[in-house]
Amino acid sequence: MTDSRDPADEPLSDERVRALAALRQVFTDNELEHDEISPTSLTVELPGEKKLKTPCRFDVGRHALELHAFVCRRPDENFEGVYRWLLERNMKMYAVAFALDGVGDIYLDARLPLAAATVEEIDRLLGSVLEYSDGSFNTILELGFASSIRKEWEWRVSRGEPTRNLEAFRGPLRLDELGSPEEG
Repeated sequence: MTDSRDPADEPLSDERVRALAALRQVFTDNELEHDEISPTSLTVELPGEKKLKTPCRFDVGRHALELHAFVCRRPDENFEGVYRWLLERNMKMYAVAFALDGVGDIYLDARLPLAAATVEEIDRLLGSVLEYSDGSFNTILELGFASSIRKEWEWRVSRGEPTRNLEAFRGPLRLDELGSPEEG
């Protein structure tokens, strides 16, 4: 017989209370605004440089703390190349791994036993999410959205629009061959 009760409806164990308190402490210490979307789920957005914001959801379950951080929507092209790069990258990462949802959107996921959900370990986990999300973002875009980036570059150049946020792709995607802002 299966238990159909929602774990969020039952009284919280001491371990779950400690994990929730550690999450709140990390968010406060790092001056990160968060939302409590249920008694056992919290959301936060991590600020980045290449990827300006990484939305994260933490779920404190009966036995584990789960983290799901959105990295990028489903690639427009070169799925095999993107997903292969993500899998190869997984072998070098600490605490988190790239994952896909049912439509192919890219996430970073992690699970920690509740006993390991301390302030220090949650802070390390957030650092990993920020490093891997922000550090991988441009590569994912280059591999999975090259045609869209080229079209956007051409459109902006043809209209004399700024290309500042596309400059990171100028060399890797050979955007200069499509014209430069000075010429447009």
